[in-house]
Amino acid sequence: MIIGIIPARYASTRFPGKALAPVLGKSMIQRVYEQAAKSTSLSALVVATDDARIYDHVLAFGGTAVMTATGHPSGTDRCWDALKQQHGKFDYVINIQGDEPFIEPQQIDELAAALKDGTVEIATQMIAVNSHELLFDLGEVKIVLNDKNEALYFSRMVIPYVKGVHEREWHLHHRYYRHVGMYAYRRDILEQITRLPVSGLEKAESLEQLRWLENGFRIKCALTGYESHCIDTPEDVDKVLALVFAGKH
Repeated sequence: MIIGIIPARYASTRFPGKALAPVLGKSMIQRVYEQAAKSTSLSALVVATDDARIYDHVLAFGGTAVMTATGHPSGTDRCWDALKQQHGKFDYVINIQGDEPFIEPQQIDELAAALKDGTVEIATQMIAVNSHELLFDLGEVKIVLNDKNEALYFSRMVIPYVKGVHEREWHLHHRYYRHVGMYAYRRDILEQITRLPVSGLEKAESLEQLRWLENGFRIKCALTGYESHCIDTPEDVDKVLALVFAGKH
């Protein structure tokens, strides 16, 4: 069985209280929850928060929530805290971003499909890069893969370097992918990775998944056609709504 967990803390540096921010008449966390609840792959869905206001709000709209400890360094740690409070026996956890109010439930199902044989330790998603601008956007994390579509490395820089080709045409000569940041963890693996100390590569790139790779864990990368539209600042709300109204969400 698979449980979806939506980490939602109140104290966001760039957008405090964003989980409760209104998005077209509903809070952001309610929109995320309602979209995720449409997934056909989840046996349970819960919001993991450290704030009573978010907890009470989720219960008020009919959702399920648990209170987790304050001070968790990442959503991964909050997911493990929430999972330990569940009574059901779940094989996998899907960590659903609490700041993507228009996430497609089919995207969750795509990631769940990569877990079917039970051998996958960690899974995430990727989308093809089809332009020079996206490839060289340092805000977009690129993935280098092995022949099993497992991640060898994640970087904000463009890798690999294509020798003898002008950089504006690199994406035409090599198949590049960028990361779409939703994760699935096998239960036993989630417990292990939350005990790992911060690693050197993680510090350098500010990418948590590099800690897992440095410690020998395998990350399966599943192809998706769905874009992620995260809301990190108040200004992002209007940007995401513009994409939705343009039919591009």
